[in-house]
Amino acid sequence: MRIKYIASAILPTQWGEFTIHGFEDIVMAKEHVVLAMGDFNTKSSEDSVLCRIHSECLTGDALFSLRCDCGPQLQRAMENIAKEGRGLILYLRQEGRGIGLLNKIKAYSLQDSGADTVEANVQLGFLPDLRDYEICKPMLDHFQVSRVRLMTNNPKKVAALQALGIDVIERVPIETGLNPHNESYLAVKSSKLGHLFKHEQ
Repeated sequence: MRIKYIASAILPTQWGEFTIHGFEDIVMAKEHVVLAMGDFNTKSSEDSVLCRIHSECLTGDALFSLRCDCGPQLQRAMENIAKEGRGLILYLRQEGRGIGLLNKIKAYSLQDSGADTVEANVQLGFLPDLRDYEICKPMLDHFQVSRVRLMTNNPKKVAALQALGIDVIERVPIETGLNPHNESYLAVKSSKLGHLFKHEQ
């Protein structure tokens, strides 16, 4: 088993009380968490669960950077789950689309000089997106969840989960956090990475 469950604890937030579940990725030696709200023991096998796959973004999630929309997306996902009363956020330690925090800062420096997010990663010798979603399957299996409504603008996440045997019955758009500092960032997400937006970014 690639993922090992470690422990769980109550996590009170401004949106309500979540439970944080810790997992260890034995292969990659990384730690991941799932934020869960609601009961997963009495659900029908036909139920679908509101879910977000969120890759760690220290600058956006914790330091309130306006260069991206990550922090607002995480907050919106927590709010949506709280309104529904049940859901999961898989918080994956894949900073900078998988290149790591320090390389992400290097990429930011290149962006300050005119490169876009894709160009910066490539100039550093990386693919535009190195994230791996295989770990999502055993994490969802832990909660006996096989049918999700996935909060994402990224169709590649939908395809990745479907390839793992997860039934994504709906893609729920999660458009928030647009500001003057990230307009070009969001435009590149659309034009080069295939993210879907209902309006022009």
